[in-house]
Amino acid sequence: MRAILTAAALSVVLIRGVALLAQGSVPELTFDANADILRTPANIYVGEVAGVGRTSQGHIFVYTRTGHPYATLGDNRTFYRGGSRLLEFDASGKFVRELGQDVYGFNTAFGLRVDPQDNVWTIDQSASQVVKFDREGRVVLVLGRKPEAINVRPAGPPAGGAPAGEAAAGGRGGAAPAGGGRGGGAPAPPPGSGTPGSTFSQPTDVAWDRAGNIYIADGVGTTNRIAKFDKDGKFIAQWGSTGSEPGQFNGVKALAIDAQGNVYAADLGNKRIQVFDADGKFKSQFAGVGMPTALCMTSGPTQYLYVSHVGDQSGMDDATIYKVQLDGKVIGHFGSAGKLAKEFGVANSIDCRSENELLIGEMSNWRVQRVTLKK
Repeated sequence: MRAILTAAALSVVLIRGVALLAQGSVPELTFDANADILRTPANIYVGEVAGVGRTSQGHIFVYTRTGHPYATLGDNRTFYRGGSRLLEFDASGKFVRELGQDVYGFNTAFGLRVDPQDNVWTIDQSASQVVKFDREGRVVLVLGRKPEAINVRPAGPPAGGAPAGEAAAGGRGGAAPAGGGRGGGAPAPPPGSGTPGSTFSQPTDVAWDRAGNIYIADGVGTTNRIAKFDKDGKFIAQWGSTGSEPGQFNGVKALAIDAQGNVYAADLGNKRIQVFDADGKFKSQFAGVGMPTALCMTSGPTQYLYVSHVGDQSGMDDATIYKVQLDGKVIGHFGSAGKLAKEFGVANSIDCRSENELLIGEMSNWRVQRVTLKK
């Protein structure tokens, strides 16, 4: 949990004050909740829920920090695995199966998304990898590479130009197109720009546009960027760096994409949502949602953004979930911090396949809540 809020170097007193002020200015939404929807076998437990998502058939996938981690030796590094588990449940919450056993990309679960084709994507903090599973449970795409004992890739492109298909790191709000370089005496990219491509440093989220392009939030490690890939995983561009200016981030924690292809990024430490076009051009930003920890975009003719606010490290003192119009207007919020039903303990993941029936994955409370908003 500590890593989730590492990027936010702000005092808890200030955070609470701002969050309470924001909550007081918007209506409280009426809702019901079921905090006991998952039924596991006797030998399987749901730990810290980093990610939850539903398929079009209603099946629920949970990426959880539970298991029995161990390590094996390779030629030049140690392979850690088993620290997290990917579980599937049917629409009623009955356990179906476990996926990805012994995959060494499962170390510290950080998030999960289900794409429009019902593929399941896991985001792992310690492995620095994003893994795509198809509907049969097979691994079909891996983005990122586990950290090496000895670096095997340079920190940036060599003098004279970047390798084909890679880009120079982007600056403030401007995407770096593939094929750019730092040759000819060009200055080094700003801190937090990261290495072009899929060398991640603790990625946090994944999203897709209608063309199937993949966007990765990268994230809460040493980088503050958004990386874009085509549907087959080929790197296209990236943008972002560390800072507080438009197009910069202080912990890019979550992503959501609307029907027009605009990219919404939760800028955790700067307590704002930034909006970009599909090429990384900064468009707008809005605040008033506390410290945005998880995002979910609804479908339908009128889209809304659900934003989870977590204002303290354990999520036990200050938390709520906002419902926001895409222009940034907060139309309501629901829930508070705590351990009871209808309370949240680090709501790190939201599934809003249905606008008024949400699944909320909680880290501190080790559970998934089904929330039903009353119209």
